[in-house]
Parts: sequence; C-alpha cells; structure tokens
Amino acid sequence: MQTPDFAQLSHPTLPPRDINFLLEQFPGQVDVPRAVSEMGQFFNTLDSILDAEYIYKALRDADTLDLPVSPQLWFEVMLRHALPARRNRQEQHALHYVARLLALFGRTERLRQVQAGDDIAYDYLVDLVAEEQAAATQRQFIVQAHIANYALFLGGVCAEWVEHRHRYAHRPVSVSYYRDMGASRFHAASKHPLAREFGLNQIYQELAQRFDYYREGLEKMAATHLYQ
Repeated sequence: MQTPDFAQLSHPTLPPRDINFLLEQFPGQVDVPRAVSEMGQFFNTLDSILDAEYIYKALRDADTLDLPVSPQLWFEVMLRHALPARRNRQEQHALHYVARLLALFGRTERLRQVQAGDDIAYDYLVDLVAEEQAAATQRQFIVQAHIANYALFLGGVCAEWVEHRHRYAHRPVSVSYYRDMGASRFHAASKHPLAREFGLNQIYQELAQRFDYYREGLEKMAATHLYQ
C-alpha cells in the first residue's frame, strides 16, 4: 500500500528553504556544512532549534501570507511554543506529525477527504464511523486515522467555534465528543499492522494517551496566532 500523505514524515530532513531560514536566525557565526550535517544526523539538534525562542520570534513576526518557511515548519514552531516542556522522543515525533497534519488540512478539501484525491467528501464524523465499520482492513486503518486526525483538528484548532455552537446553537457535539472520538480512533489505529508499517504506532499511542494535551495546545496556538 502506498504511504498516505499524513504518514509521509520527513523529520529530521527539512526542505532547503527551511534549513536556510533556521541557520540564518542562529545567533553568532554558523559553520553551515557542519550545521546541516548535524541536523541530518542528530534528532535532538533540530529539536532544540525548533524550540528556540529566537526561532519562534522570527516566525511570529513573519508575514503569514508570505511565509519564509514551509507551512509545516511554521505550525510546528507555533505549536511547540504553545506547549513549552522538556520533551521525550515520543512527544517530538507527535508534534512533527501534528504539524504535518495542520499543513495538509490547511487545504479545506483535504480536511473533508479520507485520502487525498478521494471523490467522496465527509463533513460529519457519524458518516466517517459508518465508513469505518463497512471498510476492508486497509481502508479501515485509513478511515480510523482520518477520524482521529479530523477530531484533533476540529477539537483543537476549532474548539472555540465548536463550543459556541454547542452552547448557543444547541448543537449536540462538544469538544468532549471530539476528544472521545479522536482518542479512541488513535488507539484503534495504533494497533493496526499498517500503523507499524508506516512508523505511526508509537505516535498514535502517544496521541491517544495524551489527546487533551495536544488538543489544548492546538486551541492555544490557534487563539494566539490564527484568530487574532
């Protein structure tokens, strides 16, 4: 099976434009060949740079309509700033996954598709659950992953909108609904053989166990940087 777009994780490799930006912001003189080599060989080197305050400030002040880096890198730096902490490897990988997801879902049509290029678009989780139950094994994994990704995005980035509709428009769906749906599907997907094949099983376990942590980080990031 071809690797789905949400599983195409390139960390610690970055596009040249992103690497150049990170090195240009580095305080003091930089041995560029050595720095590029270390970014490629040592996961924690890049991780510490992405957490650096000077990188955050440089991207915070950048024109979001003409970003100097890829959307994925911008989202990752903003999300890391919303979740300041000493990180283990699991969290580092999970943050990279979520940033990749945000970049993909920046295209509205992709948010509504189980896979890129699908003819059918979904607006409601109940319809995705019906698809999950009817799907064959490989498709079921993709649908479970999309339910989890969709729930994390809406329950995090769109949390204020979800709660407003729940409270004032009397809609039955609240943030807790997305939490339960997302955490359960990340857990189910983590057990699927394809999760291990695509290197997602531990990431999905992390997101299932700490769904609220990442959801709250997305809500904070969105309030600070997307809905000003």
